[in-house]
Amino acid sequence: MVNLKTIEIKNFVTESGKTINIILSYQTFGQSLFDAPVVLVNHALTGNSNVCGADGWWQNLIGEDKCIDTNHYAVLAFNIPGNGFYADDADQFNNYKDFIARDIAKIFALGLEHLKISTLFAVIGGSVGGGLAWELAAMKPKFIKHLIPIASDWKSTDWLIANCLLQDRILNNSSNPIEDARIQAMLCYRTPASFKLKFDRSINEDLEIFNIESWLLHHGAKLKKRFQLSAYKFINQILKTIDITNGEDNFDKVVKPISSHIHIVGINSDLFFTTNENNDTYDKLTKLKLKASYYEIQSVHGHDAFLIEFQQLEQLLKPIFKNHTVKVA
Repeated sequence: MVNLKTIEIKNFVTESGKTINIILSYQTFGQSLFDAPVVLVNHALTGNSNVCGADGWWQNLIGEDKCIDTNHYAVLAFNIPGNGFYADDADQFNNYKDFIARDIAKIFALGLEHLKISTLFAVIGGSVGGGLAWELAAMKPKFIKHLIPIASDWKSTDWLIANCLLQDRILNNSSNPIEDARIQAMLCYRTPASFKLKFDRSINEDLEIFNIESWLLHHGAKLKKRFQLSAYKFINQILKTIDITNGEDNFDKVVKPISSHIHIVGINSDLFFTTNENNDTYDKLTKLKLKASYYEIQSVHGHDAFLIEFQQLEQLLKPIFKNHTVKVA
């Protein structure tokens, strides 16, 4: 049973000037938010706040005696408003183009303020969740000790924006939008080498089609059962609009006040957030003499490796989370 808690945020004004009342839902795991270092976990596009436990999407990384050990940390996870995990709230966000990633980071910041959390030991997230971590750090530069964007970056690149445009067109024009959009997305989440390793042109004899086809059709149908169309459109828009500089050429100015140790985790085969972009970001941070580290997961599985290569990810992150003597500020 999922124990969702909620925060009511009245009269929130978006970057586009729209006013909306928002219910921010969240879950907590492990220790009390007031008695232990707090780790904020941001979910990816089709994810939610259920990050650990039997059905948790990051259960191999977060939990008792796991890398992010709930015996020692307080784990907090917000739902991106509009993701449909709370009371089918996605329909409230039908005007999805009124929102950008910065709006969601502002909502998270208001949630943290409501919970009276004065500092975060870490913010960690994959894909769009990592982008939101960047946005929060830019907004609250002295608030986070460890910033850990995984398979992500501080901005949506031209390549990512192009893919989000195609996703948006499929979602708005297809007769089977969620399934078709998911099938197209999987071509960017994985790689040709990953597909060859898994399928190698094998045939599903029952369906008389290639196994790669049956696998893609299965993923499309599976997402359709648990995800709303309005939620897909909304979070695709958030993914498209990550940009801590707000469209201006001022990256150095924005990041220089950030006191966090920034741990960038790339994936060597990621087609979505490429290692070239990750390395470029890391180089800029080191030139500014900011605390920064770069790690790279080695995998044939592309962007989705942050949900697959748990052993590698655990080894990379273990040094950050091994010290359980951190005091709450």
